[in-house]
Amino acid sequence: MALMALGVDYRDGGRSHVTGFDCSGLVAHVFEEAYGIRLPRNALSQSEAGLPVSLDQLEPGDLVFYDTLGRPYSHVGIYLGDGRFVHAPKSGSSVRVESLRSAYWVKRFNGARRIELSL
Repeated sequence: MALMALGVDYRDGGRSHVTGFDCSGLVAHVFEEAYGIRLPRNALSQSEAGLPVSLDQLEPGDLVFYDTLGRPYSHVGIYLGDGRFVHAPKSGSSVRVESLRSAYWVKRFNGARRIELSL
């Protein structure tokens, strides 16, 4: 579901393919559409949902959090597996896949959460 948003433009406050996505809007949209789970609408609140997991325990679908604005949990993405995550990075860009292992993301990592899915 998240990969279907690849290439959609970033838009602050955006939460759909039509309006574009910001980071937390992408996460909220994916979890609601794919699993019927309503997550909070901002990254900080999403960082309090679910259960904490360590970097070495990440599974596809886990949320990964970063400090990109000089404050913890200011950015969120969805872990895809193989050290990659999908996210809506910033104004002027679009939804894309990146490596957790890049120097930029490694030094900004704040933690990860697993949202319990009731399938």
